[in-house]
Amino acid sequence: MQHKVLKVNPSDNVIVALRNLEAGENIEFEGENYILPRSIAAKHKFVTEDLNTGDHVTMYGVLVGKATQPIQRGEQITTFNLKHESEEYSVSKRVPETNWQAPDVSKWEGRTFMGYHRSDGRVGTANYWLVVPLVFCENRNILKLKEAFDKALGYAFPDVYLRQVEDLVQLHQKGGANNIDSYNQETQGASADNRLFPNLDGIKFLTHESGCGENNQDSELLAALFAAYANNPNVAGITVLSLGCEKTQFTDLMNEIKKRNPEFDKPVLLFEQQTYGTEFGMMSAAIKETFKGLIEANKLTRQPAPLSKLNIGLKCGGSDGFSGISANPVLGHLSDLVVGLNGTTYLAEFPELCGVEQELINRCVTTEKAEKFEYLMRDYAAKAEAVGAGFDMNPSAGNIKDGLITDAIKSAGAAKKGGYAPIVDVLNYTELAKGPGLHLVCTPGNDVLATTGKAAAGCTIILFTTGLGTPTGNPVCPVVKVSTNTQLAKKMPDIIDFDCGEIITGEKTIEQTAEDLLEYCIDLASGKIKTKAQELGQDDFMPWKRGVNL
Repeated sequence: MQHKVLKVNPSDNVIVALRNLEAGENIEFEGENYILPRSIAAKHKFVTEDLNTGDHVTMYGVLVGKATQPIQRGEQITTFNLKHESEEYSVSKRVPETNWQAPDVSKWEGRTFMGYHRSDGRVGTANYWLVVPLVFCENRNILKLKEAFDKALGYAFPDVYLRQVEDLVQLHQKGGANNIDSYNQETQGASADNRLFPNLDGIKFLTHESGCGENNQDSELLAALFAAYANNPNVAGITVLSLGCEKTQFTDLMNEIKKRNPEFDKPVLLFEQQTYGTEFGMMSAAIKETFKGLIEANKLTRQPAPLSKLNIGLKCGGSDGFSGISANPVLGHLSDLVVGLNGTTYLAEFPELCGVEQELINRCVTTEKAEKFEYLMRDYAAKAEAVGAGFDMNPSAGNIKDGLITDAIKSAGAAKKGGYAPIVDVLNYTELAKGPGLHLVCTPGNDVLATTGKAAAGCTIILFTTGLGTPTGNPVCPVVKVSTNTQLAKKMPDIIDFDCGEIITGEKTIEQTAEDLLEYCIDLASGKIKTKAQELGQDDFMPWKRGVNL
């Protein structure tokens, strides 16, 4: 039988509703009775004691808010009676955690996945070719190349929406509005699978609004971002379009590539429009030389690799009140399993670590790493506040509606994705991981900015939990949508890959679900399955203009 409520941590003074609770209902929990003065929707919380104005609310064992008015025992916390509050943090208060023990990973020892081996020793879960512009002036040319290559090489998706419009045009020509009202498109179509190059998972064409007419930092970061993507194990080579006079220069890109990997040996093809003169001349050269590069990239085949070569990003978005008690802890246990196998995991979204900073500082393996984390957090928060966007503004309308009342509540649940393993390194935006273990990566919480940053850090798979649903994907890194509740998985089956809802109903444990998800990742890394985002062609990419976004 499904439990009605849950207290996440014994020290909490709030209880989570696991289903809708009625006004006047008597909730019996841990020897206490709570008479609810009002109905409470599933995912929301009520307090276990009478609170006065200024009293603290604790959830996940940490401070998550402060009462702005008296709150009666059994009453729901809302944006009207609670505001964001979190504990102060400092490296000076650091108490290193040294007693972590990896979970039992014996059942996966000796297991492999079928990946693409690169010369630097890293292994990709996919094999992509990148086509990028150094400046927004080349976006049109990028899109023209995409149209030509995707259609000719078998990577284009059936245009179901074009077909719908064409159908409506025909109906309109035959009889007008009555026929249009009765029209119903029943099939969505399927992704293409007639590729000329079977060992090349795709050609990814990125566009952006940067590269010139901006501050030096953003132009430099664009070069660093593309350099990090070129170094991603899922990338075989890169074609670069340049106007010629932009602020982000090709030499900047190459310097950033070599800074990250002095032994970098993937092909980088440059085509500068102002050098060629005509668009046709540049585009024709780009097509011919890129095609030759694709032939070489297709020669690489999948080969066995140990699970220590997995690089898994941990992300949440469209979060709800169940995120921190089902899907996020599943990712946390999976992260611990992967770290136990000597693999690499990445926890990002710094605005969504607000309130748990001290725990993360304590988990850093050295004081130096802890100091870097504190510096990046404070620097990011200060820049956000300077433009009127404090971390406390992070929860969206959807988050709040589904139980995430303050940023600290949202953050404490979001941090569960990082499990309990030691933090071996802290990476600034576009820095690459240098070894195995759990890493913190400085990115915004914004879904696309965060996934873009995770791929730059070296992720070859991103696990993305959601309670409300989001289609977000990434051009070079498969993004797995993990639902916090079964209702969402049934409602949006075209974007959800894996369901953690059986944890809420009590049918499965967090540990069982994490092990199932790890098996899913092994199949995905081997090319046996595709994510829903891949099947939809969801290739989201967005460079971060530092300090502006949460």
